[in-house]
Amino acid sequence: MRTHHVRTVVCSWRLPQKILDSVILLKTVFQDNLRMRFWRVLLLLSIVGLVLVSVAKCDAKVDDEDEEEEDEEDGQVEVEDEGIEVEQQPRQKPRYQRPVPKKPVFFHEPFDSLDSFAKKWVFSETKKDGADETIAKYDGKWVVEEPKSNPIEGDLGLILKSKAKHHAVSSLMNKAFDFSGKPFVMQYEVRFQNGMDCGGAYVKLLSHEPKMDLKKFNDKTPYTIMFGPDKCGMDSKMHFIFRHKNPKTGEIEEKHAKKPTANIDSYFTDRKTHLYTLVVNPDQTFEMLIDNGLVNKGSLLTDFSPPVNPPKEIEDPNDKKPADWDNREKIPDPDSTKPEDWDEDQPATIVDPDATQPEGWLEDEPRLVPDPEATKPEDWDDEMDGEWEAPLIDNPKCKEAPGCGEWEPPTIPNPKHRGKWSAPMIDNPNYKGVWKPRTIENPAYFEDSEPYKMTPIGALGLELWSMSDEILFDNFIMTDDLEVAKEFAAASWDIKSNEERAASSAGRTIFEAIKEATDKRPWLWAVFIIVVVLPVVLIVAYCCMGKPEDVSARRKKTDEASPDDEEEEEEEKKKDKEAKKADVGAGGDGEGDSKVTQADLEATEDDVDEGEEADAEEDEDAKKSPSPKKSPRRRKARKE
Repeated sequence: MRTHHVRTVVCSWRLPQKILDSVILLKTVFQDNLRMRFWRVLLLLSIVGLVLVSVAKCDAKVDDEDEEEEDEEDGQVEVEDEGIEVEQQPRQKPRYQRPVPKKPVFFHEPFDSLDSFAKKWVFSETKKDGADETIAKYDGKWVVEEPKSNPIEGDLGLILKSKAKHHAVSSLMNKAFDFSGKPFVMQYEVRFQNGMDCGGAYVKLLSHEPKMDLKKFNDKTPYTIMFGPDKCGMDSKMHFIFRHKNPKTGEIEEKHAKKPTANIDSYFTDRKTHLYTLVVNPDQTFEMLIDNGLVNKGSLLTDFSPPVNPPKEIEDPNDKKPADWDNREKIPDPDSTKPEDWDEDQPATIVDPDATQPEGWLEDEPRLVPDPEATKPEDWDDEMDGEWEAPLIDNPKCKEAPGCGEWEPPTIPNPKHRGKWSAPMIDNPNYKGVWKPRTIENPAYFEDSEPYKMTPIGALGLELWSMSDEILFDNFIMTDDLEVAKEFAAASWDIKSNEERAASSAGRTIFEAIKEATDKRPWLWAVFIIVVVLPVVLIVAYCCMGKPEDVSARRKKTDEASPDDEEEEEEEKKKDKEAKKADVGAGGDGEGDSKVTQADLEATEDDVDEGEEADAEEDEDAKKSPSPKKSPRRRKARKE
């Protein structure tokens, strides 16, 4: 595993170069459109997608190399040289090696020997209490054999083989676990080879007794802890239940841990081997793990229902509500009387007396008439089926008329209707509030500050009902050292899980890979939406939008004035107008042909006004143009 970090660093150093090459390629493709906001956004999303894909690919490559490190122990050496290509051999399954705990434990079972199983485990020979006689017997089939698609050659497991039957098998421990101040660790593997519809795969850790007859193991057998997965329909559970004894009354009550916050649905459907671990600490805390990942944790004192310690006070069960206790907040006014003009018999609606029959109403025409196009079926038998009648259809004559048949006037609300009279409600002068029984000290109250000190455990059992078969159990271990359990899992479950992942990744589709990734990391859905869905939406929107008109090109064709010419044209027109007036004034002092009459002056002013109106109309058309671009051509101002 020391090379894992080295390869990760090397792969990470290669990422910037790959990303830079991708950016240069994208820039070349979009270099003519980088000024457009659309392509800039699409380019940014493409870069983000390349980064994420590259990181995921790098991680997958490193994981694959880690899984192949097992081959080196069998004498297979990898040659890593950029100049040498070595033909890779097909992946071979590792051979089974018995996992052995690093130090003595209270119980462990790898199910690697049929003879050892037959000596150590006991099948129940009793019946389930309260069940129907036909299914009450524990006759479900258990077999020790290799699982389907065995990831480790030669590995065996205990498999539940029957559907819709009661199963019960158990084994005594090496020595009882007495909760004497060390952590309690229970760990085992489960694989739902056919998935799980309805059933459990939990273990019962049976309370220690001097002489335990495991042939009588059933649902009523006292247990200390029940732990493991359970599912029925859409309800997936991860049980942790411990039985707690009331030191005052001697009653035993089941305490259920709060539901896990993590999503555990996939563990029932992916058909892979999963590792379930329970840790109960002397400081009254607990942890539940699946595949070495934490799914639930809390306190034995506060995170169980019902709580370990009962309330100090309870409601007095013998307290009774007094006969004169009035808990009515409002009562009818006893002094109120019904008005004399209140008529309760008036109906809510009456016939409209002002209504008249609409003109054109066809009273003699029925609303429905026999279908003239209908024909009697050939196989109709009058004696068997009765006299044949054509089906009825809407009268076509009624479509153009206000209505057909007997006319009835409409009804309207009755202005005299007031309904049943009731007295108004007033505050109850005798109201005493809502009655509650008084509280008294709880005679069963106690305070247990150390619920960790449970009943000692003497045996392990599986007592299950399942509608699914082929449920595999393997590698049970019970210890007081979490590190021992982790090392035991590293020699068994880690190898098995790596092989299953390698086998499933080779044949899965991209959609299965995405689903598996998002099940473990739901936040990846946001990444996929940004990288995949959003670019598609942008491309569709861009393709559907109309191409904007090139206003600059249109102005060049039509010689239309652009906004930058308007101010200059206004100034030129003012100067021309002032020049004309100056010429008119100078002509008054001359003689002969240079003399301008008053009529000529008025005609000149009219022409100037007409030119200004024409220019104003063209200016108004120019202002309506949506383009802000400037035209290189300028229109000359009108002159007389």
